[in-house]
Amino acid sequence: MSVPYEATGRTRQKSRTRQALVDATRELLARGLTPQVEEAAEHAGVSRTTAYRYFPNQRALLVAAHPQLAPGSLLPPGASADPRTRLDLVVRAFTRYNFDWEPQLRTSLRLSLETGAQRPALRQGHAIGWIEEALAPLRETHPHVDVHALAVAIRSAIGIESLVWLLDVAGQSRDEAARTVLSTARALLAAALAA
Repeated sequence: MSVPYEATGRTRQKSRTRQALVDATRELLARGLTPQVEEAAEHAGVSRTTAYRYFPNQRALLVAAHPQLAPGSLLPPGASADPRTRLDLVVRAFTRYNFDWEPQLRTSLRLSLETGAQRPALRQGHAIGWIEEALAPLRETHPHVDVHALAVAIRSAIGIESLVWLLDVAGQSRDEAARTVLSTARALLAAALAA
């Protein structure tokens, strides 16, 4: 088994170089470009040869530029015990995240849809866990509700995939799209409570 280039020798310097390439890629994506490895290298001030040691192709580079967001919770300290209020907080925070990282998330979505794409270019992140945390009080107050299944349903309606459709196909503004995903999440919760 071969050892990754970054794990040998001057690992701190290599880590900084890799991060510079990822940061450059994110900047170029934010400008509406989809950079090749050599374009990211030029933007980062790194030689092409060095860049290819870290990222053998464009796909590897773009996957590495996918945002890393890992707070344990999207709920503020002392959040209400009301699942509706908690869900609103999480959906709003998650929607802000999707808009903040939209170029990178769109790129990951595109990569995940390519023929023969390896799963997951769109990483399975923390969103379902955040939504489950928001809905946790239902386990006591509404034990008939499958909290995990509800969290999956809500995630399917509020992620970058839905936002892309709302923006690009439905022609909604970002504010309208944010309101749409929030109202959809609320409707899913209401339906689960009424069942």
